[in-house]
Amino acid sequence: MPNPNRGSVGFQSTEFEQEYERPSKSELKRQMLELQKLGAELIAEPRDRIKRLQMPEEVKEAILECQLIKDHEGRRRQLQFVGKKMRTLDTEELAVIQKAIDSWKGMSKSDTAAMHALERRRERLLKDDKALTVLLEEHPELEAQHLRTLIRNARKEQAENKPPKAYREIFQILKQLDAKKNGKPAASDDDEEGDDAEREHDDE
Repeated sequence: MPNPNRGSVGFQSTEFEQEYERPSKSELKRQMLELQKLGAELIAEPRDRIKRLQMPEEVKEAILECQLIKDHEGRRRQLQFVGKKMRTLDTEELAVIQKAIDSWKGMSKSDTAAMHALERRRERLLKDDKALTVLLEEHPELEAQHLRTLIRNARKEQAENKPPKAYREIFQILKQLDAKKNGKPAASDDDEEGDDAEREHDDE
């Protein structure tokens, strides 16, 4: 009598196939660390951004609370708690968060590039009188005498190692011209962040 199991493994169940489809312990750990890292990125962002972000309130509250903790050990424990809360999010919620972080990074890069371009133009104004002529041709509405005074004062500030008051005012004028050219609002929260970055850059 033929053996019905010959040529087969002796079972037709998909039980083991389903078991193999489950993530391994190392994969689960990797996913956990990625979510904790994502939580840490959110903690590093400004509070206003987090408050506007679409996510469950309990996750948002955990992140906002962690931002306020100064104690190293307390912050470490709260970060772990944030990571735990992040694991309660579904794929769609995580995608929304990741998209927001990516957009923030993109804005930061473009803002930084724009700031550096303005800084380079300011340096040209201080080093080459022809740069002012070009600027006035591009923007005839500017007061030439006022700009010449600012440039002269900025050069003096650098020579005498004085606070860069005129130096920064030149930057603000260039920034306003750039905003007008690109149709940006005159002032916003992002502008204030940019001003802070520019001040830090000057102080270095």
